[in-house]
Amino acid sequence: MVVWTDQERAYIQDIFSKLNYEDAGPKALQRTLIVYPWTQRYFASFGNLYNAEAIMSNQKVAAHGVVVLHGLDRAMKNMDDIKNTYTELSVLHSDKLHVDPDNFRLLADCLTIVIASTMGTSFTPDVQAAWQKFLAVVVSALCRQYH
Repeated sequence: MVVWTDQERAYIQDIFSKLNYEDAGPKALQRTLIVYPWTQRYFASFGNLYNAEAIMSNQKVAAHGVVVLHGLDRAMKNMDDIKNTYTELSVLHSDKLHVDPDNFRLLADCLTIVIASTMGTSFTPDVQAAWQKFLAVVVSALCRQYH
């Protein structure tokens, strides 16, 4: 079980309170698909993903980025039970979609870059440490079905 300090909880909640889901979600997923092109194989039904411009203008990519952030929001609202919060999503991504579990970490890294660039100097080392811990717990929960 993960132990969260009051300060860590406050940092995570503050990030989410300022997060523009319609901006950060698409940017994080777009960055993932561009920087790690092999991740595109899971999005064949999204149409043209042939280059960065196509990915950046793809409405299905943008919409799924928003969905991902709303899914992440569930973890913030259930910080004391993230593992069970993501049981269904872990099964879906493992058993039905066959997503490489390392892709969760790649997306988390890209989301961190997007958030850091948005927050600027308020993304302090302490805030980043809490955010990284939060994402590590989420990624672990999503990868649970794979073990």
